[in-house]
Amino acid sequence: MKLPIFTTEGKDSGNKAELADSIFGIEPNETVIYEDVRRYMANQRQGTSNTKERGQVRGGGRKAYRQKGTGQARRGSIRSPLLKGGGTVFGPSPRDYSFRMSKKSRVLARKSALSAKVNDDAVTIIDDFTFEAPKTKKVASILEGLEVQDKKVLILTAETDKVVYKSARNIPNVEVLEAYKPTTYQILDAEVILIQESALEVLEGSIEPAEEAVA
Repeated sequence: MKLPIFTTEGKDSGNKAELADSIFGIEPNETVIYEDVRRYMANQRQGTSNTKERGQVRGGGRKAYRQKGTGQARRGSIRSPLLKGGGTVFGPSPRDYSFRMSKKSRVLARKSALSAKVNDDAVTIIDDFTFEAPKTKKVASILEGLEVQDKKVLILTAETDKVVYKSARNIPNVEVLEAYKPTTYQILDAEVILIQESALEVLEGSIEPAEEAVA
């Protein structure tokens, strides 16, 4: 599979990038995508919600009132969940919501997400670019040239580029990541994925290492 490489001005450079069909050209597996996104969301949860059950609240050391003659139920403790200030019934307590998936499933989910984006024409290959100093206007100009300034954009770089990161961080809905980092969730969450030409090899290598591809 080949995609045209665009310049930072938004014009077709005339060159094409070769995309691995085993990564960008597979039939998306929606079940695995769902599970990986669910795993990502679950792993973001802090799990710190906490309530006190009947045995944890204060009070109730003495009988609330006499056994007979009140016309009420024979209540033995003010810790009852039925009373104000009583314990909570089956309330949340601190817990770990995270769970794991096999590496094979996680890789398939990323491949499926990237293939789905290619099918939706949401992947653009762009010439490598960087700046001498952080300049938000330059990134905004690139987005305008590609006509994606009003969309949620994920920019992938070959390596850590703090200048590009700082140039884009003040633009709403624009995120800059190293090519080996994006999760299935981040890939799907972006409306457009801009991949620098040199980052394409890094992205493919992080999903399907050379030795595995040969095998």
